[in-house]
Amino acid sequence: MSKFKKSKNDGVPELNMSSLSDIVFMFLFFFMSVTTMKEVDLKVVVDVPHATELTKLEKKSLVTYIYIGQPNQHNRARMGSETRIQLNDRFAEVDEIQDYIAQEKGSMKEEDQPFMTVSLKIDKETQMGIVNDVKQALRKAYALKINYSSKRRDNSELTR
Repeated sequence: MSKFKKSKNDGVPELNMSSLSDIVFMFLFFFMSVTTMKEVDLKVVVDVPHATELTKLEKKSLVTYIYIGQPNQHNRARMGSETRIQLNDRFAEVDEIQDYIAQEKGSMKEEDQPFMTVSLKIDKETQMGIVNDVKQALRKAYALKINYSSKRRDNSELTR
């Protein structure tokens, strides 16, 4: 007589799930590190001017961008070559800026709204008339912190 009895239930053994969480987190970290957030598709040509005295913006999440320039080659046939304003991924008129600023402020936390900065990325060939119109619309929307984007000028350009 044997002390050990054979089990009559010879089913499929359970799958070991202990390393599954490690694999899931490994995939999660991989995708977090290689994924970029969607940038705006520029529909206007923006060649910002050079400057010497620049400061970096501290909190990029509080920055709203307005692009001003001529439409790029793809959009020029449809929109013409006149200077246009781009808000996010669409062309806009000056009177739409107030609604755009209100929408951007609404998507922020209430305590961050006073610190919102509007960054104007303006092509260096753009006439100042449209820039002044945009600034007036920003004043009406109470967006009073305005930043002008530019490139850093090399010191070699200063000595010419």
